[in-house]
Amino acid sequence: MATAGSPPFFTPPDNSGLIWGYAFTGTAAAEPLTTAQAQEWLAAPQATDGFIWLHFNLSNAHCLRWLEQYGQLDEQYFEALRDGVASTRIERLDDSLLAVINDIDFDFNFESGDIHTMWIQVSPRVVISARAHPLRSVDALRQQIRQGGIPESSTQLLERLLRAQADVLVRIVRNVTQRVDQIEDQMLGGRVPMRPRQLGALRRLLVRFKRLLAPEPSALLRLLQTPPRWMGNDDRQALRAASEEFSVFLRDMQSLEERIKLLQEEIAASINEDTNRSLYTLTMITVLALPVNLMAGLFGMNVGGIPLSQDPLGFWIVMGVVVAFSVLLAIWAIRKRRGPRDI
Repeated sequence: MATAGSPPFFTPPDNSGLIWGYAFTGTAAAEPLTTAQAQEWLAAPQATDGFIWLHFNLSNAHCLRWLEQYGQLDEQYFEALRDGVASTRIERLDDSLLAVINDIDFDFNFESGDIHTMWIQVSPRVVISARAHPLRSVDALRQQIRQGGIPESSTQLLERLLRAQADVLVRIVRNVTQRVDQIEDQMLGGRVPMRPRQLGALRRLLVRFKRLLAPEPSALLRLLQTPPRWMGNDDRQALRAASEEFSVFLRDMQSLEERIKLLQEEIAASINEDTNRSLYTLTMITVLALPVNLMAGLFGMNVGGIPLSQDPLGFWIVMGVVVAFSVLLAIWAIRKRRGPRDI
């Protein structure tokens, strides 16, 4: 990996993958950065006041080359990009932090495939984040910054990103809860939902959320046990509070998942009961029609010796026998349906 001051092996174009960049120098507003200004900042002495945040698009063909040459990123950052492990984690490197964070797509449609990953490296002077799909939480953080919510340190920027992520996920869980409430109201009203598969899709979404996001609180706690020297006490307290809030969110999500599971079981039981009732009705109709079919088959044979064929009352005698058998079968079916009487 090239270091600052080494001759460039290519000239990055303006679209080198930088989506936006901000410099935080203690002023009332963040200063937007271009690609060239970001390179100048990264090449500046370590004594430069403030810090910068650079957000990149990994779908850009020039992005990784620019990061390798100018980003001053640790090799573990690029290993995390290559291994593709999406599980949330926050690790301490030599003198920086590596965070792998999962977020929802900007065009979220309540599908489990709408969850994507962002890779972040945090140092005292530079925060570099990269993603391949537009994400909601990072865009919400950008809106906060544009409205004047300026973070005081790079760690506070990470903490605000985690809180923005939690806020977005809480709204998603609220929408899921609202949908589950509607299905539950239909159940309580005696109506089986016409689209029970919707519950399965919502449950798959929550399961993936839990699988990807569950390691986040424990990763933060492990980090806070041995934080970097440059991380202030206020920043550690803020990260600890964010971890606790995220743990509460995960418990709420677990409860909602269990609720969906119970609703699925209740809907399945209701559908099975309706199916059994329909099958029972069809079976009873078949049993009651058995005497008619049997007599029609026997007396419909074109052979000699059919009884009552010459009797003028033969038809009514056969009808009486069929009705009698049908009544006896109906009485048996009704008793079978009611079950044994209490003694």
